[in-house]
Amino acid sequence: MKKIVCFGPGPQFKGGIANYNTSLAKAFDKLADTEVHIVSWTQQYPAIIPRDFIDRKSKADQLEGTAIKVHYITNYNNPVTWMATVKLIQSLEPDLVVFQWAIAVQGIPLGFIARKLSKNKHIEVVFDLHFVIQKEGSALDNRFTKFGIQWADSYVVHARQTAEQLQILFPKRHFTISKQIVNPPDIHSTSVLQLYHPVYDMFAPDPGFDKEKVKKELGLKKHVFLFFGFIRKYKGLHQAIEAFSLLCKERDDVSLLIVGESFWQTLDEKKLSTRIKNSMFGLAKSIFLKKQDDERNYQPLALIDQLKLNDSVIVVNEFVPNEDVHAYFQVSDNLVLFYLTATPSGVESIGYNFYMPMLATRVGHFTDTVKDGYNGYLANDRDVLSMKEVMQKSITHPINREAVAETTQLMSWTNYAQSLLGLIE
Repeated sequence: MKKIVCFGPGPQFKGGIANYNTSLAKAFDKLADTEVHIVSWTQQYPAIIPRDFIDRKSKADQLEGTAIKVHYITNYNNPVTWMATVKLIQSLEPDLVVFQWAIAVQGIPLGFIARKLSKNKHIEVVFDLHFVIQKEGSALDNRFTKFGIQWADSYVVHARQTAEQLQILFPKRHFTISKQIVNPPDIHSTSVLQLYHPVYDMFAPDPGFDKEKVKKELGLKKHVFLFFGFIRKYKGLHQAIEAFSLLCKERDDVSLLIVGESFWQTLDEKKLSTRIKNSMFGLAKSIFLKKQDDERNYQPLALIDQLKLNDSVIVVNEFVPNEDVHAYFQVSDNLVLFYLTATPSGVESIGYNFYMPMLATRVGHFTDTVKDGYNGYLANDRDVLSMKEVMQKSITHPINREAVAETTQLMSWTNYAQSLLGLIE
């Protein structure tokens, strides 16, 4: 019996990392002779961050039919719970602990917990790295990352770029990067397993979905482009809207469907507690992150009025319950990923589950996963005209969805989980 702990946000939280951690736990649970636990945050970030991270809309129980046990215990703001987390995990006697690493600010608590666990030679401590050099990062972020992930026995990455960034962060360490387990391992090197971002199976297409009926209800035109997920500056929604406005000057049969919650507009701005959090968070950013833009001022949806696109752009500016996600993908023709920077994307993974052609920029890992003309089209970085042209090309020369399906065949959660188990076998 292999005992496994998946440390990360549990299913009560919003967002891709919560979905990812839950999906990974379910994949381990499906394997024979495993006992799986999710050890989760109760609060993931400093209390001053003005955002609600809890999923208050999804109704479906993601863990129904599994034997997974969930432990909500770790509070970022309470170091006492960090030690309690260590003791809990040790009491479970796991063979493997997989930490989800997705944001630098979590470096102090995760570094504390991982360091304590690393002293137990019976536990393989693995960090599943969604990034190393943060998208909107600073020197302080790099210090947090270095402290947070340094205690791992091995790492998992979803792109070669992420593995190379490890060497930049730890120039004196030797890493062995491979796409499969190396046996026997090099005792003088740290293993980096380069896999992929698995294709989400939690968002299943509805075989009875009436696409034309839903298009009519939403007021969508013939060709639908989808932007999905949290609205963050690095995702380049402003570029997508500007490119779409150029396309609208040439065609009147296109719609842009924007579905997602504005990342920094989840709390009631009228509440005193929200105003206090906003003030404290703004002060902290000005002190520690002087060179960064204040993303709370990012308002790409204002472009819709400015560019007179109200008849062609449909906006669902809210968090979408998991059980409703399928409808927006099934009603759309292409997924728009005109990011400014990109590490392997959960939105991209959801798109593959619906065999959606990808329209992406030539940044980050997209040049590895999106094969131009095969499973999608690539636009030049920060080139709105190029983005308009690939949107046009996706209509005049549509991607064969069977090619997208072929892309996904080896990107299963089962294969991913089996690869991680190989680290302890």
